[in-house]
Amino acid sequence: MKKILFATGNVSKAKRFSKGLYEKGIEILSLKDVDMNIDILENGKDAIENAIIKAKAYYEKTNMGVIGMDDTLYMENVPLGKQPGLFVRRVGGKELTDEEMIEYYSNLVKTYGVEGKINCKWIYGLAVINEKGEIHTYTWSKDDFYMVENPFSVIRSGYPLSSLSKYKKIDKYFDEAIEEEKRFMQVNENHVVNFIAEHI
Repeated sequence: MKKILFATGNVSKAKRFSKGLYEKGIEILSLKDVDMNIDILENGKDAIENAIIKAKAYYEKTNMGVIGMDDTLYMENVPLGKQPGLFVRRVGGKELTDEEMIEYYSNLVKTYGVEGKINCKWIYGLAVINEKGEIHTYTWSKDDFYMVENPFSVIRSGYPLSSLSKYKKIDKYFDEAIEEEKRFMQVNENHVVNFIAEHI
């Protein structure tokens, strides 16, 4: 079993591609698994640059295959100065807890939403550095959802915005939709798993 490091302290994010990669003979390790946490200045201009910065920092320390990932969030009708962009969890220089994120984004929907909801778009950036030090990048987006004012009854640790996000096609919260509905809408990230497996 090949082992690779996911350069994130977010345990939920570290598990994001773990099942698909495990089926391909690749085990993902989190920063907690290797007892490492580097203070990194994420000053890239977009998600790809930040993903590379994170992956490089941990590759230089471990010399093992590393995945770095970042994302940007855009919300319809929200003024430019209040767009989350790269700073989804950091607001006004402060790192928000899951509960604070739910409160903050719920208020954005109340302020700028139309009929209690806002169309949203995630843009993801991924960087893979293999054991030879070769860097490969990948980007994809998701705009099949909107956010609402009132959160779902269950909050997924590490992914608090899932409790405010609903699929457009079925008007159900992310964590409310059953697997059959997700498969029907082709809500999967197999393309990302394949990219990682091919380049690690």
